[in-house]
Amino acid sequence: MRPIYFITDAHLGCRAIPHSRTQERRLVRFLDSIKDKAGAVYMLGDMFDFWHEYRLCVPKGFTRFLGKVSELTDLGVEVHYFTGNHDLWCGDYLAKECGVTLHREPETIELADKVFFLAHGDGLGDNDPKFKFLRSVFHNKVCQRLFAMIHPRWGLELGLTWAANSQRKHIHEGVPHYLGEDKEHLVRFAKTYLQTHPTVNYFVFGHRHIELDLMLSRTARVLILGDWISHFTYGVFDGEHFWMENYIEGDTQP
Repeated sequence: MRPIYFITDAHLGCRAIPHSRTQERRLVRFLDSIKDKAGAVYMLGDMFDFWHEYRLCVPKGFTRFLGKVSELTDLGVEVHYFTGNHDLWCGDYLAKECGVTLHREPETIELADKVFFLAHGDGLGDNDPKFKFLRSVFHNKVCQRLFAMIHPRWGLELGLTWAANSQRKHIHEGVPHYLGEDKEHLVRFAKTYLQTHPTVNYFVFGHRHIELDLMLSRTARVLILGDWISHFTYGVFDGEHFWMENYIEGDTQP
């Protein structure tokens, strides 16, 4: 089978990332390097730092990225996009204009006789009250409709500013680090889920911006794919094995 690629957390357009245009170009070069051999690409959320669709407009920018995604789907490569906590307000633009398959909830899928649980990762096993409250507000349909009534000039500015401040907070706190099996909420979630769904072979997440490949049992692993801000990491599944790589400029075998 043709290899399947997994990427997450580019946060394109983030005002807190000084090299954002270079970052986007690097991501586009990676996608260009796999376009002739990929069977599918799974984007596990937060590819944009803020994305909100109005009925007749979407955030400006990202033309290189969106053009490359459209090229992939035009070539017959499946592109699956999972919404995260920064881009959960996706409408039908990416599906209609770029040909992606949009996923708003975690999905369990089978690839070459292996079972994958795929999700961005926000809201899974995280019991922080503040985060749970904000997530409930952002996912509330009434709140979404009220926000959509704000003129894009102010609505998009508000969203981009909020997202940038969130990213600056993470930058100030330093590089995210692995908290250990007992404290890493995605690991805890995977362990609990595996008890009632023992057929899952791979739990693949984003969200935490760390690189992690951990065996949960003889047949199950949990992988957190890092990001495309500083790690430039991605996962590859060839039908038998799953591994993670770092994209290095000039590398001919991504």
